[in-house]
Amino acid sequence: MGSAAALTERDVFAANRAHGRVALAVAVQSGFTRRVGVREEGSLRVRFPGPSAAALEAVIVNTAGGMAGGDRFDLDFKVGPGAELVVGTVAAEKVYRSNGPDAEVSIKLDVALGGSLSWLPQELIFFDHARLHRSIDVELAGDASIFIAEAVIFGRSAMGEKVQNGYFFDRWRVRRDGRLLFADGLRFDGAVAARLAEPAISHDNIALATVLMVPGEEAQATAVRAISGQFIGEVGASAWGGLMLMRLCAPDGAVLRHDLAAALSVLGRTALPQLWLT
Repeated sequence: MGSAAALTERDVFAANRAHGRVALAVAVQSGFTRRVGVREEGSLRVRFPGPSAAALEAVIVNTAGGMAGGDRFDLDFKVGPGAELVVGTVAAEKVYRSNGPDAEVSIKLDVALGGSLSWLPQELIFFDHARLHRSIDVELAGDASIFIAEAVIFGRSAMGEKVQNGYFFDRWRVRRDGRLLFADGLRFDGAVAARLAEPAISHDNIALATVLMVPGEEAQATAVRAISGQFIGEVGASAWGGLMLMRLCAPDGAVLRHDLAAALSVLGRTALPQLWLT
């Protein structure tokens, strides 16, 4: 009886996990970027709030209302030759406390010759004892370009919350024509607050962001440094090997968003998703 009860508990847990997948393919048609393939599964949806334009705006919606241990989400976006796609999210994504299993997110971005993809989701908000394993894999062809801005906030400071413990593993890989161009990894495991307090990590700042621009040049990094007086938090930018990378850290989400908006504006990213700005 005990074994049957345990099995039932596992079954109930599995049945209540959120699983979602969005696969989107876009291509140029009559001078506009249009969707040519859309697939939605589980709790994920993709919507297109803007009018027809050279660049198409896509907004990801998670109807599960957040992520918890055992959830699994897959995002697959393909941009055809010469097409332009801007992807955002309807709201900040919350990662809730887990009783053991990781939430898993797999993001695959494929951009063909002459294509452009701007990946601009709103922040991930981590709760205490949350667990998340995420991978971002990018494939670029020839002169394709990509712009990624990803932010994470450990705890809602306005609510008096603090992330003492948790797990976050974040893996990025960017390839051009099959050749590795950029690899990055971030891992917090266990005492998150103690690690964030270390001066060499974030010196007690709880809001972090990474911005990657490919192709990117020293001129863009210099432009970011030139407005350092406008930043409230800490912002660093550098360029090498045909890419530009920014790291940001701030005491809270409001400061991080302020600094992100200022940095993106000097990089020519004035056409941000409307939901990102509200």
